[in-house]
Amino acid sequence: MLKAYAREYHLDDRLSWQAIFGQKPVTSTDVLASEDRYVAEFLRQNGLTFAAAAPLDSPVLPGYPGAVQVYRSAEQGEFTAEELRKLASAAEQVDSLISKSRDARRTAADEAAQTLTPLPTGRLFIFDSQGKQSLYTDFETLDSHLRELMGEESRARLNRANGQLITGDRVQLPDSRGDLWTFRAVTYSRNPGLGDGPFVVFCMQPTCAEWATVRPQDVQADAEMARLIPSLKFMRTEFHRGPTLGEIAKQVHLSPFHFHRRFADLLGLTPKHYLLECQITQAKHELLSRRKELAQIATDCGFAHQSHFTSRFKQATGLTPTRWRSLADETKRR
Repeated sequence: MLKAYAREYHLDDRLSWQAIFGQKPVTSTDVLASEDRYVAEFLRQNGLTFAAAAPLDSPVLPGYPGAVQVYRSAEQGEFTAEELRKLASAAEQVDSLISKSRDARRTAADEAAQTLTPLPTGRLFIFDSQGKQSLYTDFETLDSHLRELMGEESRARLNRANGQLITGDRVQLPDSRGDLWTFRAVTYSRNPGLGDGPFVVFCMQPTCAEWATVRPQDVQADAEMARLIPSLKFMRTEFHRGPTLGEIAKQVHLSPFHFHRRFADLLGLTPKHYLLECQITQAKHELLSRRKELAQIATDCGFAHQSHFTSRFKQATGLTPTRWRSLADETKRR
């Protein structure tokens, strides 16, 4: 079922999205018609008739919502209101356990090296064909300039969709202070799970510190994703010496070509981008600690020299290291 879902039916999963949008449990009877593809093919072909879903705040990474689904055959009958209440309670307990476990795996360095502006609670933003952001996330708390650029970008992407079902790439947008925010932007010309018409989804790129908290068992429903987790751990540990693509791919027993392709497809960025994220995260931590000169930070973080460090840091953040540190200090004083 999981393989079929991922490859064919995830775009038709209105059940999960309605649970996420409404922040309450729903049943397939409530939100899906009997002729909908999700019911007619996905459920019935697996001998099932009824389904229910409850929202999860952050099942894998903080800020990226999900849902838990349960299924029943025709003989087992429809879900009752009391059973939906129990499902909601169970989902809340799952959220709490996941959050506590994830927090326990974070380090002090990971906590220190964040963006200048606190990250929003929700990291996923969905724009409809009218340019309206429709997910419940705290979109309005984002920097106003960043919100404006996201709206402009979504409209531009919808205008050039050219009928392709799904297109996506990595995009960096600056806030009003010039700090760059990195997203995976995906345009759907059709996504029945979300609703009618085209949509643009902005997924804020998780930091390497956040990826470091993910274990293979956290994504075991996706065997390919689970297989890549050791490579993330390896890069997080070895980034300072610049490991080769072959070395990294060897950690997960894949050829460099296949590893690079699957990594980019599943994470929305290349291994090279991820290594740079590791370097920049550590550099931010060193900048805030003020224990080292810029030249030493450059060397310790794996950059060839100070000017190379400054260039790559500005490319990644929109700011020079000294300017970033100055703004970070201002933020702390507020």
